[in-house]
Amino acid sequence: MIRVQDLSKHYGAKPVLDIDALDLPKGGVAAIIGPNGAGKSTLLSLISRLDTPSAGSVLLDGDDIRSLKSDALARRLAVLRQDNALTARLTVRDLVAFGRYPYSRGRLTATDQAKVDEALGLVGLDGFEDRFLDELSGGQRQRAFIALVLAQDTDYALFDEPLNSLDINHAVAVMRLLRRAADELGKTVVVVLHDLNFAARHADHVIAMQAGRVVHTGTVPEVIRAELLKPLYGMDINVSTIDGRLIVDVFG
Repeated sequence: MIRVQDLSKHYGAKPVLDIDALDLPKGGVAAIIGPNGAGKSTLLSLISRLDTPSAGSVLLDGDDIRSLKSDALARRLAVLRQDNALTARLTVRDLVAFGRYPYSRGRLTATDQAKVDEALGLVGLDGFEDRFLDELSGGQRQRAFIALVLAQDTDYALFDEPLNSLDINHAVAVMRLLRRAADELGKTVVVVLHDLNFAARHADHVIAMQAGRVVHTGTVPEVIRAELLKPLYGMDINVSTIDGRLIVDVFG
């Protein structure tokens, strides 16, 4: 479990995050939702130690992440940020192999190679391993970065808006892939999402944020409710059930 306690972040005098307590349960998919500027990406950066909090702590299965060495943390928690741009011209396999660095320090063993192959197969890029990243479509490139995270073979995998710039077909494929990572690989997946229907369809747990605070947290039926979403987004939102699934309609 990831536990956040009295966590805050300020840039100068400006507060951007202030969370008294938050537990992200182990296992399954947790979706973080909320309007722009809610603090979603900041929360993921603090959980993954990509940024330093102004105050408070993040516990990973009871261990304060500040007490963990970088390689030890990287073997337990992986993160995919929004900005995946690389200046180096890499092949798909070169990229995914970076996920094994916490274990091999760049000297890949047979086990590392097998993990890379497994990750490529999971995202459907086996056969593309020798392609350069700039030769791939946007959806294929995003799957390559997800394979990088999967090859890292951590219990926790964090994804910051992984559907950005993807068309609906690729977005659906990515969400199904993250669901598989939780169900078949036993990973705890935490994903920042803007699409409420993807959260309703694929998540087990939802964290709703607004103005740097967690305003609602719970199961999908507990959080994906019109009376909670309308004030969160300041829009007219309807939630209905069709064939047992929650459907979110937004009216501009």
